Amino acid sequence: MAGRGRLIPTLGVVAAGTVGYYLYSAGGSPKVAEKQFEHDAASATARVKSDLPGKGKEAKLQGEVWAKQAGAKLDHAVDDAKASLHETDAKLSAKMAEADAKIDHLKAEGIQKAKELRKDTDKKIDEFDTTVIRKTQEAKSGIASWFGFGK
Repeated sequence: MAGRGRLIPTLGVVAAGTVGYYLYSAGGSPKVAEKQFEHDAASATARVKSDLPGKGKEAKLQGEVWAKQAGAKLDHAVDDAKASLHETDAKLSAKMAEADAKIDHLKAEGIQKAKELRKDTDKKIDEFDTTVIRKTQEAKSGIASWFGFGK
C-alpha cells in the first residue's frame, strides 16, 4: 500500500513534466504541442513495430527449436514406453507359457494318479468280491451240513 501511495503522485509529476516539455518546445501553443506529441507517439509506435517483426521471426525460430526439442523428448519418452511395454509383454508371455507347462504337468500327474487309484480300487473290489464269494460258499456248505446236505 505504501508503494501505491507514492505511485500516483509520481505519475502525476511525470505527466505534468511531459506536458510542460511539449508546451515549452512548442513555444506555449497547446495545438502545436499536441501535434508534436502525436508525431512523437506515432514515430515511437512505428519504431516498436519495426523491431517486432524481426523479433517475431526470432521468436518463431526459437519456438520452432523448442517445439523440435519437446517433440524429440516426447518421441524418446514414447519409444521408452513402447520398449518397456514390449519387454513387459515378453516377460508376461514367458510367465504364461511357464504356467501353461505347469498346468499341463499337473493335469498329466493328476490323470496318472487317478488311474492308479482306480486300479487299486478295482483290485480291492475284486479282492472283496472274492472274499465274499468264498465266505458265501463256506456259509452255504455250513448251513447245508446242518441239514445233512453237505459233505
